Amino acid sequence: MSKERVAMEVDNWLAQFRNYQPNDFEMIYDDWIQQSFYKVDPGIKEKFFSKLDDWFFHTHAFLQGTSFQNEARGRILTVGRVLAENIENITDMRKELSVDQLTYIAEQQIARGRLYSFAQGGLTGTGGWLLLGLDYPLMMVMNIRAVQLVGLTFGHEMNHPYEMMISLKVFHAATLPKRLQGAAWKDLINEVNDKNHPYIFEGEDRLTNESWIEQPLKQAFKSLFILTFRKKVFQGLPFISIAIGAYSNYHLTRQVTDFALKFYQYRHLKQEEREA
Repeated sequence: MSKERVAMEVDNWLAQFRNYQPNDFEMIYDDWIQQSFYKVDPGIKEKFFSKLDDWFFHTHAFLQGTSFQNEARGRILTVGRVLAENIENITDMRKELSVDQLTYIAEQQIARGRLYSFAQGGLTGTGGWLLLGLDYPLMMVMNIRAVQLVGLTFGHEMNHPYEMMISLKVFHAATLPKRLQGAAWKDLINEVNDKNHPYIFEGEDRLTNESWIEQPLKQAFKSLFILTFRKKVFQGLPFISIAIGAYSNYHLTRQVTDFALKFYQYRHLKQEEREA
């Protein structure tokens, strides 16, 4: 019965994309972005997005080798073995545990990630130039890691080229504006449904383009608000700036982790259907 309940939850979550209608401001914004990038030299634009993609690939690879990530991997396996003693490695998670059990473990990782984002955003809100400068890269790193941990929980090895690309595409789709997430979701589902090789990714390996620029622009506006309110202190602390930073970072991580959890739940259920 749990499978049907989770499937219904995922379907209800997907309804927000099916029923979403962009407002006039979003349509004007899209036109402005398209016009702005149309004027940019194609070579410069190609190089910029290529470098950005490379940074995401290198960040993903770097995270896989950190002790922080290995400890998280160990925690996931430990909790999994409490629920099913036959679990030896990450791939056994998908085989031995139900979707409810996997969701329970994933939500533990998600809660920890959201707490980290909230705390990091609050520190950024103090308004220091160093923290403001590090805020955006740190947020990207933390959210890529959050997606990796959800994928690991559902039994997918993140160091395989195929799973690396899928997790990065999940991260990319989750950070898109809501009006674009529906199409990104369909692309992801088509990719996993049409998979021909368990380790090699054969689809489009580009991540970022003009449509993704809204996310860094939001971060820039957040930094501007923090700088605006950082001098409004109460008992020596800029509480308004801290609240802006904490809420903004928490909101982004919640958006990313919700998307990642629903994707890996959906993927798990579809794999079970094929193997039944």
